[in-house]
Amino acid sequence: MADHETEVEPEPIRVLVVDDQELFRRGLTMLLAVEPGIEVVGEAGDGIEGTDLAASAAPDVILLDIRMPKRSGIEACLAIKEAVPSAKIIMLTVSDEEADLYEAVKSGASGYLLKDSSIEEVAQAVRVVADGQSLISPSMAVKLIDEFKQMSRPEREHVPGLRLTERELEVLRLVAKGLNNREIAKQLFISENTVKNHVRNILEKLQLHSRMEAVMYAVREKLLDLP
Repeated sequence: MADHETEVEPEPIRVLVVDDQELFRRGLTMLLAVEPGIEVVGEAGDGIEGTDLAASAAPDVILLDIRMPKRSGIEACLAIKEAVPSAKIIMLTVSDEEADLYEAVKSGASGYLLKDSSIEEVAQAVRVVADGQSLISPSMAVKLIDEFKQMSRPEREHVPGLRLTERELEVLRLVAKGLNNREIAKQLFISENTVKNHVRNILEKLQLHSRMEAVMYAVREKLLDLP
């Protein structure tokens, strides 16, 4: 008698909330706790406690306030990335104009959320970054790319024999336009898994760690026609 394949429930996304405003932190924790596929593994009220908790709880995603006592959001972001490199960090902010936010993204944050976002937006953001994607506005992406272009020097080292396939270049161009995996899959008539594989191959070939770095590299090497 043939075994029927049972669909295995995916592991929940483990989330840590770090914010010094207790009411906001508790409210966010309670709301996220009832979201399907998300498990809150801890909460902390300052950057030092948040870093320690991240190291012991090993969360997949950390919601991290940009303004905190004892250790700033950026310092905490750097310390957490060192302690738990696999953790994805989403900065929580009251304004997307803060210079700190830009520094945080350069320090390894996967993006940011405004504190007045709905719980649906927060849950969606957690799922998106857990999937390896970024939450960065087009204006911030442009600023990062501009800075990267200025930083690059003519004497930079080239990776010898680097070759992306035509399909990988297509995927990279769409990533650069801010499309997520689902949108890229739809546009290229391929599956989301295939897109994920292409992105992984691109990062491996370029010896990079994130989609954002891949886009910056592509701009620097003039692989993309961007304005």
